[in-house]
Amino acid sequence: MADMADMNGQVALVTGGIRGIGMAICERLMNRGVRVAAGYSSNAEAARQFADKYADRGVSIHQGNIGRHDDCGRVIDEVLSQYGHLDILVNNAGITVDKTVRRMSWQEWDHVIHVNLSGAFYLSQGVLQTMLDRGYGRIINISSVIGSSGGFGQANYASAKSGLFGLTMSLALETAAKGITVNAVTPGYITTDMTAAVPADVMDKLIANIPVGRLGEPNEVARVVEFLADPESSYITGQVYPVNGGLYM
Repeated sequence: MADMADMNGQVALVTGGIRGIGMAICERLMNRGVRVAAGYSSNAEAARQFADKYADRGVSIHQGNIGRHDDCGRVIDEVLSQYGHLDILVNNAGITVDKTVRRMSWQEWDHVIHVNLSGAFYLSQGVLQTMLDRGYGRIINISSVIGSSGGFGQANYASAKSGLFGLTMSLALETAAKGITVNAVTPGYITTDMTAAVPADVMDKLIANIPVGRLGEPNEVARVVEFLADPESSYITGQVYPVNGGLYM
């Protein structure tokens, strides 16, 4: 059984953890005494810089394509081999390949579904046994406001992100009596590399539709993740927490 008094000594795997929202999540968890394993897909230099930046915090980095079942299994084995257990899984990594349905190839559909939805399933399934053995666990899926609202040219992304709602609630039902909680967080438009690539005129229109009148910050999403990962949040499971500035109510 994990120490319920604090998060000190717990272990978290955060996919897409070396930048943006994922990095903010890692930082907040580290500030609570959690030992963090950060997953990344391909940017080895950014991963090295992340590891160097937090070397004194005991972080580890793990490369893998979460759209592949075997990569997910290998990463989990690496984390368990290094730390001995795993208390928190944050399924944060995601990609976009935007095209209208009429123009989207089946490969572009599959690629986004595999990474954004199947990866969360592979990893969640992979960590269940160690969490069940300890009678404790926190699984947090990072979805998106687009999963609720849909998005023009984003049928693959929206389908994957809304699929996380069903995965979250189903797994929550299966594990509720086992000391494991499963919840989702749905960010709106957040200041990340992804939104930085949006043309200024398009961004102005997006912000005009956000009631609070600005983009969100990664730390505002990470704060909710930290709350759900806390041992004292044991009576919250199967829930979806929007962090979108009122964009979608």
